[in-house]
Amino acid sequence: MPRKALGKISRRSFLATAAAVAARPAIAATPPPTATDVIIVGAGAAGIAAARRIAAAGRRYVLVEASDHIGGRCITDAKTFGVPFDRGAHWIYAPDLNPLTKLTPRRGIEVYPAPPSQKIRIGRRYAREGELEDFLSAEVRATRAINDAARKADVPCEQVVPNDLGDWRGAIEFMLGPFGCGKDLAQFSTLDFSRAAERTTATFCRQGFGALLAALAEGLTVQLSTPVKSIDTRRSLTVETAKGTLTARAVIVTVSTNIIAAGRIQFSPELPHRNIDAFGRLSLGSYDHVALELVGNPLGLDSDDLVFEKSTDSRTAALLANVSGTPLCLVDVAGPFGRDLSAHGEAAMVDFAAQWLAGLYGAEIKKAIGRSQATRWNADAFTLGAASAAVPGAQLARRIMMEPVNDAIWFAGEAAHETLWGTVGGAWDSGERAAEAVLRRMGVLKTPAPEAEAAPKPKVKGTRTAPRGQSSFGATPSIMRPER
Repeated sequence: MPRKALGKISRRSFLATAAAVAARPAIAATPPPTATDVIIVGAGAAGIAAARRIAAAGRRYVLVEASDHIGGRCITDAKTFGVPFDRGAHWIYAPDLNPLTKLTPRRGIEVYPAPPSQKIRIGRRYAREGELEDFLSAEVRATRAINDAARKADVPCEQVVPNDLGDWRGAIEFMLGPFGCGKDLAQFSTLDFSRAAERTTATFCRQGFGALLAALAEGLTVQLSTPVKSIDTRRSLTVETAKGTLTARAVIVTVSTNIIAAGRIQFSPELPHRNIDAFGRLSLGSYDHVALELVGNPLGLDSDDLVFEKSTDSRTAALLANVSGTPLCLVDVAGPFGRDLSAHGEAAMVDFAAQWLAGLYGAEIKKAIGRSQATRWNADAFTLGAASAAVPGAQLARRIMMEPVNDAIWFAGEAAHETLWGTVGGAWDSGERAAEAVLRRMGVLKTPAPEAEAAPKPKVKGTRTAPRGQSSFGATPSIMRPER
């Protein structure tokens, strides 16, 4: 049965969005004090979480951010389309466990369940029930094969995917690879796949995930447009920024793995080789949104409908339609194809999205497209990509990231989480853990450090008694009965 469409975002809800975005953290009008307890580099989810924890312990902190906004890869644009547009993270995974949902502010911020279904388009029609069953069976076998292989060795996921997936192979490889982690399965570790926490349930924020994160940063003092140039621990800890030099007892670095691997921050002495290697092997995948305004719902889809294509090659995408009941539709491109497309610029990305939709719904769809915009995270100077995904043999690099360097530098972020990597919730949890490790080092916290994350049980699907179509990875909701 078709799901009942969500109501369109109301004026009151939109004003709440604007208020949440406007209620930004206190922006330092003058450079922060030169000496403090903890310097936090990066005001994304991990940096915000770390600053909140340090502040709650009554210790002094300085939170510096290279860009002109907080949120990092989780930011909501409420101006371009007149409705909330999450330029980065949008899915709030595992809401029952996610630390962010437990902290969700109630002042005009509404979080609601993501629909538990998806559709697959085969040419100009939707997949029939029998076809969906075939797809599900193939996806089950692919997932099981990757999990089984991870018990023996950490090899490329593509190497162990069954060869008999038939004409469903393209769709499955896109969903588990580019859509799930921003990389092709040939570049993706079986162990990283297997250790990922279940992501079968999710929620959305009607005002935007970035607006939610901004609301959680209220009251923090942030020094924006302050890129860090170097971190020196040879004598005392000093951090050189574009606005001066800071000194502290500890520093928590939350920037992306690609920023560190690219040498954008100089360390003296240099980071140990094992750390440098870890950052390089946890490189960011490519994932971008092509946002299209489709007034009047010309696709005939429900709010937050997720649509995939039975693709025959890598030139494919995923569609999230009528986001939160608005006319905004997101065509998501990812992996090597998405990376190449984004390198050609925003116009090429919008053109692909229009052509792709026309191939699935008819050429007249092009005439219905209003305003458009595409993200290009690979070209963002302060991130250089989307989210981390371990290359084969590198999943253990995440634990290396959690180790302090010279008893003065701690790293945090989504890449420093062994089971919630690639998620804002994982970044938040990592930031809190790093802050608590620093507080223990200072003698503020007396409780012992938590034990290492336990590896989740392998995610095997395929039993008929299990919830139908439930997927364990890549935020792929269950496949339900298609519309007739």
